[in-house]
Amino acid sequence: MAASALPSRTFHRLRLPSSATSHPSRETCLPSAVSRRRAAVQLLSAGFLTAVSPPPPSLAARRGRIVVPPEDYLTAPDGLKYYDLIEGKGPTAEKGSAVQVHFDCIYRGITAVSSRESKLLAGNRSIAQPYEFIVGSPPGKERKRDFTDNANGLYSAQAAPKPPAAMYTITEGMKVGGKRRVIVPPELGYGKRGMSEIPPDSPFELDIELLEVITPAEK
Repeated sequence: MAASALPSRTFHRLRLPSSATSHPSRETCLPSAVSRRRAAVQLLSAGFLTAVSPPPPSLAARRGRIVVPPEDYLTAPDGLKYYDLIEGKGPTAEKGSAVQVHFDCIYRGITAVSSRESKLLAGNRSIAQPYEFIVGSPPGKERKRDFTDNANGLYSAQAAPKPPAAMYTITEGMKVGGKRRVIVPPELGYGKRGMSEIPPDSPFELDIELLEVITPAEK
């Protein structure tokens, strides 16, 4: 076989079309009668287009929690940001009043600390025990270690987890039946030590439900 015959058999057959002629050839691959919608489906199946799905809802929304925009929060005199999810209709919690609450500390959509999960000292069960404290008092003074016997077994009279310091002041002004959400900064939360799933020096959300108010005279 002559060497001069090789270029004519290989070079001309492998030559690619120039950019000037590439676009018309692409346009002719789709019939003119095909609708835009059908053409998009064909391109999608061929991998030229990518379907864009709507962004997934937040974790809080999926769990049924109310999402409060930052601009809707009010500012307390001590600088805490709060929002009343439900306005109560009962007695008002005033400074010096003994109150019972349920509280939940939420970090990135996860409930890390909650009075609804108080641990029994005897047994392996949890109880939803309200937390009782004096509004405006120093945090932690009420955590006495009295013990009580009942059908649930032996448990502490204040078996609920430790609440953040912000709860002792931001509860003032709430009414029984009300629910309040608070943005807790680290210095009024769990500080440099953190708590459970809340890392050190981290802000979080605090949900408070006011169950009962006992005035100083009644106490």
